[in-house]
Amino acid sequence: MTLPHTPASPAGADRTFQVDLRGLVDLLSHHLYSSPRVYLRELLQNAVDALTARHGLEPGAAADAFGIRLYADGAVVRVEDDGVGLTEADVHTFLATIGRSSKRAEQVAEQRADFIGQFGIGLLSCFLVADEIHVVSRSARTPDAPAVEWRGRGDGSYTVRALPASARPRPGTTVTLTPRADAGEWTRPVQVQELARHFGSLLRHPVTFDDGSGGPAAPVNPEPAPWARSYPTPGARSRALAAYGEEIFGFTPLDTIDLDLPAVGLKGIACVLPEAVPAGRRHGHRVHVKGMLLSEQAEEILPEWAFFVRCVLDAESLRPTASRESLYEDDTLAAVRDALAERLRAWIARTAASDPDLLGRFLQTHHLAVKSLAVHDDEILRMLLPWLPFETTDGHATLDEFARTHRTVLVTSSVEEFRQVAAIAGAAGLGVVNGGYTYDRELVHRLPEIRPEVAVADLDPGTLTAHLDPVDRETELAAAAYLAQARDALAVFDCDVALRTFQPASAPALLLDSREARHERTRSQLAREQQGGVWGDILGHLRQEAPRAQLILNQLNPLVRTAVTIDEPELARTSAEALYGQAAMLSRRPLRPAESSLINRSFLDLLAHALRKDS
Repeated sequence: MTLPHTPASPAGADRTFQVDLRGLVDLLSHHLYSSPRVYLRELLQNAVDALTARHGLEPGAAADAFGIRLYADGAVVRVEDDGVGLTEADVHTFLATIGRSSKRAEQVAEQRADFIGQFGIGLLSCFLVADEIHVVSRSARTPDAPAVEWRGRGDGSYTVRALPASARPRPGTTVTLTPRADAGEWTRPVQVQELARHFGSLLRHPVTFDDGSGGPAAPVNPEPAPWARSYPTPGARSRALAAYGEEIFGFTPLDTIDLDLPAVGLKGIACVLPEAVPAGRRHGHRVHVKGMLLSEQAEEILPEWAFFVRCVLDAESLRPTASRESLYEDDTLAAVRDALAERLRAWIARTAASDPDLLGRFLQTHHLAVKSLAVHDDEILRMLLPWLPFETTDGHATLDEFARTHRTVLVTSSVEEFRQVAAIAGAAGLGVVNGGYTYDRELVHRLPEIRPEVAVADLDPGTLTAHLDPVDRETELAAAAYLAQARDALAVFDCDVALRTFQPASAPALLLDSREARHERTRSQLAREQQGGVWGDILGHLRQEAPRAQLILNQLNPLVRTAVTIDEPELARTSAEALYGQAAMLSRRPLRPAESSLINRSFLDLLAHALRKDS
């Protein structure tokens, strides 16, 4: 194979990058833009920026003096605007140079901030649906200049020529696309109209659509944003905003919250979801920049705890990324996020003070979101902690209700610990709160900040066993042999056995065994098995005195009273194993393989014993 001869270049000579336009379009379609449909948004964005510049030249013109007209009949897609237009020099400079935007011509920040696009690559998105882009433009800055035509092709070539004034009598720009056959999904008239409404429903310039059928052009954005309209009463405004939220998101909001940040030109609404969502699940929000839809999935606009709302926003000062499908993370976005968070806090505070019914419905639905906020927000903590629902030994109750009955509130560290002790603690008159759910334990421990007369402590096995009544001396001596055999049978589980009396009498046994204790015993066992190795040394250094599990047998239960009198060693062991298995299942924690095996074996052994006795 012979390589073509390339003339030698002087050492250190500058060279120019060669751009493969087809490769660049493929890069845009698969990595920068989420879908070919963005071509229409880019054309609308260019038209809006051109109109913004035209109004800058003619500040006295009426707001609706200049507009945008869309046309799609299945054969072509055309976007025409009355904007500032381009001269032939502008065409060579801006349309034929990838990455250069006319918005950069003036390097004044406040001027650039008037425009949506700033990257000079938007027009390339048209190659996602067409092989040729046809542009005819006439400049408003130089009215005497002729109209100019630019044709760009997907292979990277383009032509420019001047046109007579009749080709474009008025200033502005017309972009025409002849769609490829495989792009019909995005260029059919119905789809073009839908995309125009999707992206441009909140644009401030009039936009119309013509499907070529001969009928009148249909307005794309006939009304301003709902929060910018006038309403006869506050109730009418609330109903209109709720209806808009339902139209956009598909649910009837529990309430709508006005969002207005004049410093960054942001307006919009937050719709409170009528149903609970999983903790930490962040919904996407619809964010418009200067009326143009930027993203339907902008998670970063609100803090993580605000997952109980979905927002529609229109902002002036937020910066879009190059793809204009998300927001640029900068100080302005961080400040907006903080300010919106404060608006949501203010709504919660206002609702708590003025609308108890709405507050009750909100907390019933979104208590988890409020708990996550209360952990970090002292004001919300003081305001709402007494009203938040928790799972307790008195059922689901607010801490305010619970504290009226229990001046000492005990809280478990896990759901399984609460389930182990709930029935016994409730019968003993102890007030226990399930602290195993997200945020609950931390919030319960902060209750004395709101109710100083209430004490809060963690529940441990010793606290509960201290409230179980001991049996008399004679009963304990009579059961000593059985208890010894039971301890021997359950030694494999590091479980001690004791005899007490407690309510309800229907409960034969109570298993007290914390998750931390089980982990410590597992670590100790691994250390013993790995003695002499590096891993064994590490586990040995971590080893602590492992607390043992406790199986508390209830002397008030008829089955237990019968069991402690068994004088057959094997049957005594089997009954103890069965009582342990039953108590482990009632705790509703995951069973270890050895425990599952023990439950099956003890059941079969007891069944065999019963059958032998009957025969």
